[in-house]
Amino acid sequence: MEFLITYGYIGVFIAAFLAATILPFSSEVVLTGVLLAEAAYWPCMIAATLGNFLGGMSCYWLGMLGKVEWIEKYLKLDATKLEKVQAWIKDKGSWMAFFVFLPGIGDFIVVALGFLRANIWIVAISMLAGKAIRYWVWMEFVYKVQEFL
Repeated sequence: MEFLITYGYIGVFIAAFLAATILPFSSEVVLTGVLLAEAAYWPCMIAATLGNFLGGMSCYWLGMLGKVEWIEKYLKLDATKLEKVQAWIKDKGSWMAFFVFLPGIGDFIVVALGFLRANIWIVAISMLAGKAIRYWVWMEFVYKVQEFL
């Protein structure tokens, strides 16, 4: 973690990217370290959000590598039901990408959205918004705690 902190904004970007993939990683630790080293607010926000967004999109594309036939075969799901689920995902379910910032389940949500071929534009916009809000809240928290100390 210290290695990434010493690289400042690039370290924040890398940490955020890795944290958004299926690898277990915490970008908040690196972001906090860089913020406490008195880095500028907006470059940190942009690096964290962009890195985490691109990492999340890599999970979406990973999900797209999956085959729908696998769901039918291994989960024994009827093709008609699967088509209904895919239609719902493409229509309204794509907005679930807003919640991919949630620890533990976010990676599964975005991989599933890719696997079910959710609308990429809605996924991208809602994911970007969710990740930006997440880092904004975290950075404000860090600054408030720092003022308290």
